[in-house]
Amino acid sequence: MTELVNLALRAMLVDNLALTFLLGMCTYIAVSQRVATAFGLGIAFTAVQTITVPLNNIVYQGLLTAGALSWAGFGGLDLSFLRFIVFIGIIAALVQILELLLERFFPRLHAALGIYLPLLTVNCAILGGSLFMVQRDYDFPESVAYGFGSGAGWALAIVLFAAIRERLRRADVPEGLRGTGIAFIVTGLLALGFLGLRGIEL
Repeated sequence: MTELVNLALRAMLVDNLALTFLLGMCTYIAVSQRVATAFGLGIAFTAVQTITVPLNNIVYQGLLTAGALSWAGFGGLDLSFLRFIVFIGIIAALVQILELLLERFFPRLHAALGIYLPLLTVNCAILGGSLFMVQRDYDFPESVAYGFGSGAGWALAIVLFAAIRERLRRADVPEGLRGTGIAFIVTGLLALGFLGLRGIEL
């Protein structure tokens, strides 16, 4: 159990998808104008990541790896090259289900997220979580911990970034840095802060 908690904390803080690997930057920059919207998207991102990484683990281990289909008489078949398209299909289906649920039960949040919720389907951070799971050879419990930790870490990054951007609206930012320029500088500073956690043993 301690190992799983450590894995989740490491995925959240040390190996943060947004600030260490710079994955999902398009959504990260676009939706971080307000804390409320960033928080809503962060919750949606964490939910999708927590479900898709373990689900992709089950599909990958049960159908795509070499020898996974030995029960059907295809023991020598290796379908791991299909992982990209299979993972994207699973992610797309879950994002669609999430969008329908938000539209039905949380219409204001659905309206606030707008076009960015369907963009989770092609968000490289969501796919990156599943690909890291394969690369690091996580089993099912580890994939659950990693999925939650990486999703919560991305959500933490976007909420922190949105809070700083809200404060920057009242700051006297030099004219040439307003908008995207100061956003990239703040992201760099946040990334340096998170990278400083690499020396901590979790």
